[in-house]
Amino acid sequence: MIPSSQPPFRVAIACGGTGGHLFPGLAVAEQLVRRGCAATLLISPKEVDQEALRGLSGVDIVTLPAVGLKRGEEIAFVRGFIRSYRAAAKLFKAHPPQAALAMGGFTSAPPILAAKRSGARTFLHESNTIPGRANRWLSRVVHRAFVGFPAAVGRLRNRNVTVTGTPVRPRFQARVAAECRTELGFDPARPVLLVMGGSQGASGINELVLQSLPLLASRAPNWQWCHLTGPGDAARVRQAYAALKLRAVVHPFFAKMELALGAATMAVSRAGASSLAELAAMRVPAILVPYPAATDNHQFHNARAFEASGAARLLEQRSATPETLVQLLLEVVEKPAVHEKMQTALAQWHAPYAAEQIAEAMLALAGAGMGEGCRADSQPVTTPSARTANAGNSPKSSGSAPVSPLRISAAGGYKVVLHGERVA
Repeated sequence: MIPSSQPPFRVAIACGGTGGHLFPGLAVAEQLVRRGCAATLLISPKEVDQEALRGLSGVDIVTLPAVGLKRGEEIAFVRGFIRSYRAAAKLFKAHPPQAALAMGGFTSAPPILAAKRSGARTFLHESNTIPGRANRWLSRVVHRAFVGFPAAVGRLRNRNVTVTGTPVRPRFQARVAAECRTELGFDPARPVLLVMGGSQGASGINELVLQSLPLLASRAPNWQWCHLTGPGDAARVRQAYAALKLRAVVHPFFAKMELALGAATMAVSRAGASSLAELAAMRVPAILVPYPAATDNHQFHNARAFEASGAARLLEQRSATPETLVQLLLEVVEKPAVHEKMQTALAQWHAPYAAEQIAEAMLALAGAGMGEGCRADSQPVTTPSARTANAGNSPKSSGSAPVSPLRISAAGGYKVVLHGERVA
């Protein structure tokens, strides 16, 4: 195709803070880039964001100096909000976006406000059943909202809300379990239990599983374990499996999350919306242990929705015991009919076209089309291996030259370099 002579249609996506915000945002960015748009990911200084996108090409990356709102740290939050707004406003003055999308979390509000002031069409996506504080507030401001769960529709103050599901990257699809197990070093014929706590691990889940291992070693000694611990518990967890002579692969983080899910017979997981979307995409039944300190207890409500449909089992952390966990695991792993019924129920939660639907709706409302701001020569995003438990393999490049990453340093000055040109 002959490239359009017009500049590319620009979309900013505020998606930092957790893997649950980051990876769905990246999935939408991939769809926008395939349509010839220029996409900018606005992320936080947190290590989960920086490492997950290290080496990414095809999109621009901006680190904003935002910080989360925590009790006793309100002043730091306000300062970070103001600094992020000013940085985003400076960026958008030099390179104004035609559309901006918030994926929720503390990085969302400042750039969306700056984008709206610059004249962009604004949008948000809420993955959870109970919208987060940032999205609840932004829903009054944006032109249109998208949600992952139908229950979230009435909780946003916006007249234009569409249920799309939560975007997942294309690599999250059904795989041959035996092949995935072999690649991970497991026996392909034996069950694999996946333990994960989201993009940053979960000490509560780690502790529950460790307490359950002696009983599991006696009841199910042939099970194999893929345990993603997060940064603090890997050595202790690895030693526990070794002491009981259980076959296990233990990682603080794991680059190929789609491989771990492809190998899994069943998972023990937190109930963040992005993790649930990936479980559904790959039809992995799970025992969901919601993070009890999640804002508005939203993980509990996510898990309850999955449980009500038969797609998962819900186990609250405060009442969980090793005996209960073992009983639930045995029920699903050892009874094929139960396992298959849960896999069938998971299908209703998979939204394979969510990212496409969001991208197309944004472009339609913002007035974009081929020859009207979008380049005809679409370019794929080349995704890096990520260090988080939600990361995946990189799609193959079409051979197009990669776009040089754009970054704003969180430390003073907000120096921006876009394709080699300093703009701030």
